[in-house]
Amino acid sequence: MTLRTLARPWIWGFAAAALVWVLILAISNQGGGQTVSLALSLAPYLVIVGLGQMLVITAGPGNIDVSVAPIISLAGFVAVQVTATTGSVPVGILAGIGTGLAVAVVSVVAILGLSVPPIIATLAAGLIASSLTLSLADGFTAVPDDGLRRLLNLRPAGVPVLAVAVAALTALVVALLRRTTYGRSLLAVGQSRPAAERAGVPVARVIAITYLASGALAGLAGALLAAYIAPSPDLGTRYLLDSVAVVVIGGTLISGGRAVPVGIWGSALFFILLDGLVNLVGWNTAAQNLLKGGLVLFVLFLAGGGTLRNPGATTRSRRRLRPAAATTAGTSTGENSNG
Repeated sequence: MTLRTLARPWIWGFAAAALVWVLILAISNQGGGQTVSLALSLAPYLVIVGLGQMLVITAGPGNIDVSVAPIISLAGFVAVQVTATTGSVPVGILAGIGTGLAVAVVSVVAILGLSVPPIIATLAAGLIASSLTLSLADGFTAVPDDGLRRLLNLRPAGVPVLAVAVAALTALVVALLRRTTYGRSLLAVGQSRPAAERAGVPVARVIAITYLASGALAGLAGALLAAYIAPSPDLGTRYLLDSVAVVVIGGTLISGGRAVPVGIWGSALFFILLDGLVNLVGWNTAAQNLLKGGLVLFVLFLAGGGTLRNPGATTRSRRRLRPAAATTAGTSTGENSNG
């Protein structure tokens, strides 16, 4: 039972987070509960972006959304400005989501309409978003809504309200993948796009919905993050590479076809706690990046080592079985002919 549990890919992100948490407790005077509560306050923003990136990566090789970082920054400015203008927090959040959708539409048109590779299409869309962000940032005077900021900082019994809401969103994504036609179609496209096309799966529609969902979630993260911190042109900078890393460390296959939403929580907590650890030690940026890279590679090795070995073994087994299968088929054919 223990080996089966450790073989589950999402375990390793949580295990790494627990290890870093223990290290923080060992070298600091902070309480364990306080550290976890702080990590749960910051992790949901990365989880929201990671869920969208996970859907894109699940669509198969070559699918990645590099526009999430510019979307977060642009959506933050738009959400704060709309909230200040209308006096409505929900309208401002919807404006942030709409901003993400608008940028994602550019990516979808380029990918499906012009056959541009996803990484190039989303890069171009991100550059457009970055240009708009710089235009909005010039002379920007609106301030985040105090009520929304208090809500995002609300932690009854040490559990952030936002963490509970994002946990519910994660459960919704799990249900979407397991119980809906879109979820099953997305997994099928990620496993083999030609086979999905032959099976009648509307591949173009699935790809379009996937990138639109990623853009919407990045817009939502930007709207909330701008209220929690403050809007800035580099608000989403760190979320590009981090969103990909938490998806892969969380157990989602980088080659597509398998999505693990729960694993994003473990890897997001790992990243947040790791930032706290290196800041606590007081290391410089180079040392921080070295430690992060080493730990990420270590966790990726633990999470993917068995997966990398098994396919090769399976392939070799299949190759050994083919001649025998062919011989058997030939013998059967001969017997039928003689009969």
